[in-house]
Amino acid sequence: MTSYNPKDWFSFIFHFSKADTFRKLIPVMIIIGIYSAGIAYLEIEYWKLTEDSHVKNISVMHGMLGFVISLLLAYRTNTAYDRWWEGRKMWGSLVNSSRNFALKLSVILTEEKDKVFFRKMIPGYASILNKHLKDEETGKQLFDDVDLEIDHHKHRPNQIAKIIFQKIQDLYSTNKISGDQLITLNNELTSFTDICGACERIKNTPIPYSYSAFIKKFIFIYVLTLPFGYVFTLGYFVIPVVVFIFYVLASLELIAEEIEDPFGTDANDLPTQKIAENIKRHVEELI
Repeated sequence: MTSYNPKDWFSFIFHFSKADTFRKLIPVMIIIGIYSAGIAYLEIEYWKLTEDSHVKNISVMHGMLGFVISLLLAYRTNTAYDRWWEGRKMWGSLVNSSRNFALKLSVILTEEKDKVFFRKMIPGYASILNKHLKDEETGKQLFDDVDLEIDHHKHRPNQIAKIIFQKIQDLYSTNKISGDQLITLNNELTSFTDICGACERIKNTPIPYSYSAFIKKFIFIYVLTLPFGYVFTLGYFVIPVVVFIFYVLASLELIAEEIEDPFGTDANDLPTQKIAENIKRHVEELI
């Protein structure tokens, strides 16, 4: 995840990071600019349309649809950010659960070999979950047109959770922990699986295709019709204006696409690897 100072305005304005949408949109912006120039030339030089032309009234449509497209993009961005923030809360819960689990075990356990086991396995769960969520197949498990040969016995987070629970059960069988302590530790371990399930829900349930496709088509048609009406008032200045409007609208959609899957490898995705490393350090301090 990109580290920055939110109070440093000038760094935002003049710095272009690899995640900046401007870099990604440059080819399309050039095409939109050429298209706008072509429309402006036809209307001004070739067709020589007058101010009385009905084509000028197309701008009325843009005025009416501008409010609609702003609402759609605002909802799209908020929905994507909600997914990003929920993913962050889930990993925050994993940090707390790991600390609580390690804290209780540090007091309950007396033998060093048992402590060494949990010192490795608790942060191991976070590390495996990070890799599991970055696996492309994890995000395709609910797609109808994708046939994955999923072996549920290879669900790595479940396997780690099973090994930990088996160890806890062995401690209870050998009277190293009491029944009450077994229940307490089981609750902490259950939270691991709950967090894994919540993260998988975010990973493999994208924004509905129809909604995402409609917004892209709406932006595309809206921008392509802009030059027709605004040539009469802006002349050839319509070229940079249309390109800038496309940049703003398309950037909002690209940002939403990037953050709706917070467990990927993009610059603005959650630093799950770093969080897993912090869990390892915290657990080693406690046990």
